[in-house]
Order: sequence, then C-alpha cells, then structure tokens
Amino acid sequence: MELTREQVAKVATLARIRVEADELPALQKDLSGILHWIDQLEKVDVTGIENYTDCQPQSSPEREDVVNDGNRVDDILANAPEKAHNMFSVPKVVE
Repeated sequence: MELTREQVAKVATLARIRVEADELPALQKDLSGILHWIDQLEKVDVTGIENYTDCQPQSSPEREDVVNDGNRVDDILANAPEKAHNMFSVPKVVE
C-alpha cells in the first residue's frame, strides 16, 4: 500500500508531529515500507499453528498481609531534627 503525501501529512497532524514539506517524501517512503511489511505478514499462512504462550507454571511467594511498624522506630527517628513521643515533631504551619 502506497501512501500519498496528503495522507502522510494527515498522519503527522493527527500524531501532532511537525513535519516540514521537504521531509514528507522520506517519511512517505518509510511509512509505505512499513505498510508493505504488514501486507506481507498478513499473507503468511498460519493455519494449524498454535499461539505461543509461556506454559510453565509460575507462582508468587505469598505472605500474610500484616501492618506493623517494623520495630525500627529508633533507626527511623535517628536523623530527625526534633522528635516527641516516638514521632517526628514538626512546627505548626497552619493557623
């Protein structure tokens, strides 16, 4: 399938790509080449060929979903400029 310059310009507009007039012939050739390859792929006889899928069973390790503090309060607050009651202390910014 050969594309016209107008079709290539329209595709560029739809893709929001600025293409100068002198670049259109090269782009026209490239896009027509891509469509030619697609035409060739459509002609390949694939009857009797199964779709390839990864057939190996896979499982993800699972663990119980438990919320905790990680028992690392001292490590977490080690670099805090100010702390109070095992929490970060920040100045009030809203009146």
